[in-house]
Amino acid sequence: MKIKFMQLRSIEARRYSDMHPDKPQQIRIDHNSTITHVLYREGNDSSVDFQYTANYGPLGIIKFEGFLVYEHPDAKMLSDKWNDTRKMPDNVASLIHTTIMHFCVPEAVSIAKSLGLPPPIPLPQVRLGNDAKQGRVGGPEVA
Repeated sequence: MKIKFMQLRSIEARRYSDMHPDKPQQIRIDHNSTITHVLYREGNDSSVDFQYTANYGPLGIIKFEGFLVYEHPDAKMLSDKWNDTRKMPDNVASLIHTTIMHFCVPEAVSIAKSLGLPPPIPLPQVRLGNDAKQGRVGGPEVA
């Protein structure tokens, strides 16, 4: 199981309000990665389309769309299961979502700086299944 290739297809970023350096405010940054499509390619490869969003609430948003190539011995079965149920095994989903976050967050940091938004860090860890009960890591950001 490994990610062989990743590429962004689109970037959308927007700051909704002007900067007020004399009035810092607490901003919650919500990260979200979504798998939108899984397609079997050939051999052990599947193509996974995704979206990543860093939402700054009323302050702004950064959104990426892209795809990655995932190598797995059961790539055909994985693709078929996704297309039938929109689900995949937790360990595979966790790997893919964590990889998406680790690829997109550094890109979002540069864009956030250009827009005067706080950087969307620390890197979030995606936990699915039984590991999800461990709670949230990180804290609020200030803009």
